[in-house]
Parts: sequence; C-alpha cells; structure tokens
Amino acid sequence: MLFLSAATASWGGKFNARLNVGDAAPPWKGLRAVDGTTRSLDDHRDASVVVVAFLCNHCPVASGYEARFKQFVEDYRERGVAFVGISVSRFPADSFEKMQQRAAERQFNFPYLQDPTQEIGRQYGATCTPHLFVLDRDRKIAYMGAFDDSPQSAEKVQEAYVKDAVEAILAGRRVEIRETRQRGCDIDYSP
Repeated sequence: MLFLSAATASWGGKFNARLNVGDAAPPWKGLRAVDGTTRSLDDHRDASVVVVAFLCNHCPVASGYEARFKQFVEDYRERGVAFVGISVSRFPADSFEKMQQRAAERQFNFPYLQDPTQEIGRQYGATCTPHLFVLDRDRKIAYMGAFDDSPQSAEKVQEAYVKDAVEAILAGRRVEIRETRQRGCDIDYSP
C-alpha cells in the first residue's frame, strides 16, 4: 500500500501530488448537503462541465470568493455547468450546522457538501481552500488550481482560470492553462 501511494504521488501534477490533468475525477457519493439531502458526483451526470471547489467557512480567502462563485453559478447554470462546494475541514467554525448557517446567510446557489472523513479531499489532492477542479463531460480533470489570479479583489482579475477552462470545454477547444498554484488556507487533514 505504501508503494502504491508513493507511485500515485509521483504521477501527480505540478501543484498536486495526487492528480494530474487528464486523470479521471474521483467520484463521491453519500456526502451530506446543507439542505439535508445526500449528494454524489453522479447527480450531475447531465452537466457538460462540473466545477468542484474545496471550501470552508473559516478561511478568509475562501469567503472572499463566495460572491464570485455565486456569480459564476448564475452565469453558467443555463449553459449546463454545475458547481459544487465541498468542505473537508475539521475546524469548529466549519461544523455542519455552521455550514448550514453560512449557506443560508450568504444565499449560496450551489450545493455545499460536507465530507467529515476528508477522503474526497485526499483523493483530489486538495491542499487549501479554495482549491478548484474543472471536470469535463467525461469527468476527467481539465483544470485544477485557483479560481482566478486575484484572491484579494474581483476587480483586479487578469486571468479567470476556471471561466477560461469552462469556456474552452463548452466550445470544444483545448484548455490552455490547465494547472495553477492554488492559494488559500491550508486544509488540516487528520493523521
């Protein structure tokens, strides 16, 4: 098993020790959503693109992106793009009840799921919040990294990495920037 995990890590991307662009996206099922339902990746089988964002409540970088995520959902929902937020955080501020409060207060227009086992975050190689993954129609990783190049301000964005990847996939083009360094608060994985 140790050999297998070491071999897997050696094939990871530039900024991801677990996955590379082109790898099959790890599926999930049975994750509890803030609306009380349980969700799986397969729930989005009809979506042309799925964007997976590892998020949490306590991180100021992740919370600073919430309005941008909501606008992204508004802009792309009718074009067959799904957006899913997943929290693997163990901080008290990220408890399921606090996630429900946050989603209600901020009026999230996307599913916000909790994985208390942290397994899906490990499988994706998520290292911080936010860490985003764009999955193409075949549910392969088409892009992974930061949402854009300006964690501080939406007005200062020069490169909209996730939007550019989604636009390329929807147009049937190759994604040009396929991996960037993710920036945010480190995910605290249990040993």
